[in-house]
Amino acid sequence: MLAISSAISHDLLKNTLTPNMSEKTEMLCARISMVGAISVATWLGLNPPGFAAQTVALAFGIAASSIFPALMMGIFIRRINSKGAIAGMLCGAGATLVYIFLYLGWFFIPGTNTFPNSPEYYLFGIISPLSFGCIGALINFTVAIVVSNATEKPSEEIQDMVRRVRYP
Repeated sequence: MLAISSAISHDLLKNTLTPNMSEKTEMLCARISMVGAISVATWLGLNPPGFAAQTVALAFGIAASSIFPALMMGIFIRRINSKGAIAGMLCGAGATLVYIFLYLGWFFIPGTNTFPNSPEYYLFGIISPLSFGCIGALINFTVAIVVSNATEKPSEEIQDMVRRVRYP
């Protein structure tokens, strides 16, 4: 909970969106984000999307479609910029979540699924909601590369940092 609230209040809000935020406002945002994270965790605890293995598979699928491609491209592709990484993460995670919700119910609420969770209804008959993260990762890679090539190159300082990470 501390990591989530710190990431939202300090990293996202204070360092990125509103750099002039006071410490009092930052603490308020941290507390609000912690309440939000606790609410989501409570909801998922009361209405789990499946057995433990299914829930872990969903979590890894969402991570594979959002964070993994951004990390890989950030290390190995110097041309990737923040706009491309963010667009890729949003598209990859968004596509994965929509696919999961279509089969398992919107926000895992029973009875809100659009398609039955059955192999004959899966995309191409083979891609279950538990394994759609790999398709989301491909979407993420594609969107990030296209957006990064359509926008400005990262600064030379960022490109040097990537070089230092790759070659110590």
